[in-house]
Amino acid sequence: MKRQKLIAYFFLAFFFLCISICTSGKVLAASDPVGTATGKAADLGVDAGTLTIGKLADFVGHNTISINFMWLLLTGFLVMFMQAGFALVETGFCRAKSAAETMMMNFIVYAIGMTGYWICGYALQMGGVGGFASLGGGAALSKEITITLFGKPFGLFGGTGFFLAGASYDVAIFAMFLFQMVFMDTAATIPTGAMAERWKFSNFCIFGLFMSMLIYPLYGNWVWGGGWLAKLGENFGLGHGMVDFAGSSVVHCVGGTAALAGAIVLGPRVGKYNKDGTPNAIPGHDIPMAILGTFILAFGWFGFNPGSTLAGVDLRLAVVAVNTMLASAAGALSAMLYMWYTTGKPDPSMSANGMLAGLVAITAPCAFVNSISAFIIGAIAGVLVIWSVYFVERVLKVDDPVGAVSVHGVNGIWGCLALGIFADGKYGAGWNGVEGTVRGLLYGDASQFIAQLIGCLVCFTFVFVSFYAFFKISDLLVGIRVSKETEIEGLDIPEVGALAYPDFQTIVSSEL
Repeated sequence: MKRQKLIAYFFLAFFFLCISICTSGKVLAASDPVGTATGKAADLGVDAGTLTIGKLADFVGHNTISINFMWLLLTGFLVMFMQAGFALVETGFCRAKSAAETMMMNFIVYAIGMTGYWICGYALQMGGVGGFASLGGGAALSKEITITLFGKPFGLFGGTGFFLAGASYDVAIFAMFLFQMVFMDTAATIPTGAMAERWKFSNFCIFGLFMSMLIYPLYGNWVWGGGWLAKLGENFGLGHGMVDFAGSSVVHCVGGTAALAGAIVLGPRVGKYNKDGTPNAIPGHDIPMAILGTFILAFGWFGFNPGSTLAGVDLRLAVVAVNTMLASAAGALSAMLYMWYTTGKPDPSMSANGMLAGLVAITAPCAFVNSISAFIIGAIAGVLVIWSVYFVERVLKVDDPVGAVSVHGVNGIWGCLALGIFADGKYGAGWNGVEGTVRGLLYGDASQFIAQLIGCLVCFTFVFVSFYAFFKISDLLVGIRVSKETEIEGLDIPEVGALAYPDFQTIVSSEL
C-alpha cells in the first residue's frame, strides 16, 4: 500500500512539474510557436542596422529564385515518378507471359533516354533559348541555328549545352535539364505500350537513343526552345505562335505518333485479327495494376502541368492544378458513362484511359482556360479516346495493346487545338514575344487556332515520317520483331532472361 502511494505521489509531482515547465515564461521566451520571430536578418548573418537597399534587393531576388528552383526540381521529381505509373499501366494491360519484358522497357528507357538527352538532346532542344528568367540564369544557352525563309529567321535547333559541359556548368541550366529530361522520357516511354509483346528489346534500346537524341529535341526546340513554330506569332501574326504549356504536342503527340508508326511497321500480335480482318480481344493480365498506374500518373501530372509555370511564385499554378484535376475527372466520367451506355458495362480499362486522355488533353491549355472549359475539354477527350481506339483497331487494323496512340497521340492533338478554341485571355502576356495575353477562337483570336493547327500538323508529319523511316530501316537491317515462336511463348525469357511470375507457367498453344 505504501509503495502504491509513493508511486502515485511521484506521478502527481511529475505532472505538476510538466505543467510548470509548459507555462514558464522563460521557456517560451526562447521558442517561436507561431513563427513571427523566425527568419530575421540575423538568421542570414546580416546586421539589420547596416542593411542597404541593394543588399535587401539581392536577398529578395535570391530568395525568389530559390523558391522557383525548389518548385521546378520538386515537380520534376513528380514527373520522374510517372515512369512507375507508365510501367504499371502498360504491364497491366499486357499479358503475363511478357510482363517482365514490358516492365524492363519502361525501366531502362529512363537510363537510355537520360543518357542520350545529356549527350546532345538537351543542347539541340534548349541550346538557343537564351536563358530562363524565372531561374535567373542559363544565358549560356544562346546559340540557335537558324535559316532565313520569307525574310524571317526560322530557328531549327540549339547549338550549346552538349554534355552539360563548359559554360553549361550552371545551376539554372542543370535545373532545367532535370525538368526537361523527365518530360522527354515520358514521350520515349509511350511507344513501349503500343508495341508491347512483340518488339525486340535490342531495337527498343536503339529507338530510345533516336528519340532522346534527335526527334524529340528537334520538335521540342521548335515549340519550347525558341524555334520557328514558337515564332509564328512574332513573324507572321498568328496569335502567340504555337503555344503548348506543358506538352500535349511536344510530349504526348510526339510519343503517340511514334507509337503509331512503330505499331504499323511492327504489325499486330499473333491472334489479334481473324482472316476476315475482325479483331479479337486480348485482355490484359492485371487490371488492378493498370488502375494503380493510372492513379500514379494522375498524381505525377501535378508536377507535369503546374510545374510548367517554371516558377513557384507564379500563383497561376493554382488554376493549372485545379484545371488538371477537373479534366482528369471529366475524362474518366465521360468514358465510363459512354461505355456503360453502349456496352452495358462501365469498363475499368476504358475508364482509366479516359482519365489519362483528359489529362493529356488539358496539358497544353491548362494555364489558359477557365474551369468550365477544362471540364469540357476533359469530357470530350474521354469519349474521343474510345472512338479513336475503335478506329485504330477496326479501321486502321493497328494493334495497340494499351491504347497509347489514342490516349497520347489523338488527345495530344485535341489538347493543342482546344487551347486555340478556349484560351480566355487571362494569362500569357508576352508569350513567345507577342504582346497581350493568349486568346482562342471563342475569345476573339482565330489566328491562335491556326497556329495551333499548324503546330499539330507539323508534329504529326515530322514525327510519323521520321519514325516510320527509322523502323522500316531497322527492320530491313536487323529486324524489329521477335519470332512467332518467341511471341507465343512470351518475351520474358527469350528477351530479358527473367519471368515476371515464376510461380506459374503459361500454357503455350500454337493456335494463338
